[in-house]
Amino acid sequence: MTMHPIGEDDLQGLVDERLDAARRREVEAYLDAHPEARMRTARMVALRAEMRAAFAPIATEPVPARLNLARMVEARRRPVRPTWQAMAAGLLLLIGGAGGWGLREVVSPIPTGIEALAQSASMNYAVYAPDHTRPVELAAANRDELAGWFSSRLKRPVGVPDLSGSGYHLMGGRLVATPQGPAGLLMYDDGHGARFVMLMRPMNVPGDAPMRPHTTETSNGYAWIQDGLGYSLVGTAVDTVLHPLADAIRRATAKNI
Repeated sequence: MTMHPIGEDDLQGLVDERLDAARRREVEAYLDAHPEARMRTARMVALRAEMRAAFAPIATEPVPARLNLARMVEARRRPVRPTWQAMAAGLLLLIGGAGGWGLREVVSPIPTGIEALAQSASMNYAVYAPDHTRPVELAAANRDELAGWFSSRLKRPVGVPDLSGSGYHLMGGRLVATPQGPAGLLMYDDGHGARFVMLMRPMNVPGDAPMRPHTTETSNGYAWIQDGLGYSLVGTAVDTVLHPLADAIRRATAKNI
C-alpha cells in the first residue's frame, strides 16, 4: 500500500492525538527522518500542554446562570458580552484545532541562552523518552561513533559520560535540531523503565554558567554551561536523584570522559 504524503494536517493530527495507529506510525517515521519537523511538532505539543494547564482552571468553572440556554433565548435581542470563562473555553478549542502555533510569541517570549537550552532539552525529552520503538539513532554499542558524530557536527570534542556508577546506563543517542543549531542528545535508563536525556550544544558565549534547575508540566531538569558548551539534563525523577546525576555528568565532561 502506498503511503500518502505527510502534510501539516497529519502533524497537527499527531499533536491533537487524532490519528489512528497506522497513520501515527507513518507520521512518526516521517519525523524520525526530518528532525526539524520533529522539533517543530514537539514545540506544538509543549505549547498545547502549557496553554491547557494555564486556562484549564478557568475553562472548567461552571457556566454562569446567565448563560443558560433558555435565558439566552429569552434575551436573544440583547447583545451578550462574552465572559472570561467563555473566552478561555474558546481559546482551548482553538488550541486543540490549531495547536496554538500562531500564538506562540504572544503567549511567551522566545527564550535565549541557558533558558533556550533547557527548553530544547525538555522538548526533546518529551518526544524521545516515551518512544519504545526507536528512542535513539545510535545504540550504546556505538559509543565511539556517537562521540565522533557529535564532535563533528558540534565542531568541538564531545565526550559520552559513563554513568553506570550512578545506576544509569547509556541507551545511545542521536543528533537533534534546535533553533540555535544542531545538538547532541544522549539517553540513559536505570534498567527499570526510568529514563533521562542529556542535551549538549555550543553556546553563543564562551566560558561557564552555573547550574540552574528548570521544570515543565511533565519533567524536571538542570542546565549549565561548561567551557562554552551547554548541557541540560531532563527527566521525571525527583531533585534528589537528578541533581547528583547532573553533578556526575559535569565531573565526567570536565575530564572529557
